[in-house]
Amino acid sequence: MPKKRQYWLMKSEPSAFSIDDLRRASQQTTGWDGVRNYQARNFMRSMAIGDQVLFYHSNADPPAVVGIAEVVKTAYADPTQFDKQDKHYDPESDPSTPRWDMVDIKYIRKFSQPVSLDQLRKEPKLKDMVLLRKGSRLSVQPVTPAEWEHILTIV
Repeated sequence: MPKKRQYWLMKSEPSAFSIDDLRRASQQTTGWDGVRNYQARNFMRSMAIGDQVLFYHSNADPPAVVGIAEVVKTAYADPTQFDKQDKHYDPESDPSTPRWDMVDIKYIRKFSQPVSLDQLRKEPKLKDMVLLRKGSRLSVQPVTPAEWEHILTIV
């Protein structure tokens, strides 16, 4: 029996990498590198090709869901963990048992209007969304199918 499609939200500061950067990337695809949180890494490890991603601009004015991407390559070792020149270098990570992974995502579409964090908070159907929980700071997080569908009705 095929695995059910899963839904995710991935955060990026638009000054570091925006939905427009993804759209302009070669083949509109990028590796989602630099994640250094075990829970976020584990979420990426459970992603499958075809899973859908809400692209979220954090540290923006306003913070907002701005578009959709799709997972096109499952988790593999993030090479930045081994690069001493990279800000994501991890001297404790061993190439024979890499600590940090990444996935590749592909641009699907940009919303004509971003869905702001404040707007999401006003939606009763989203009250349990991970993004809206107090203290939630994960850069990669799950989204339920119901939350996904509801967000698509308000874009």
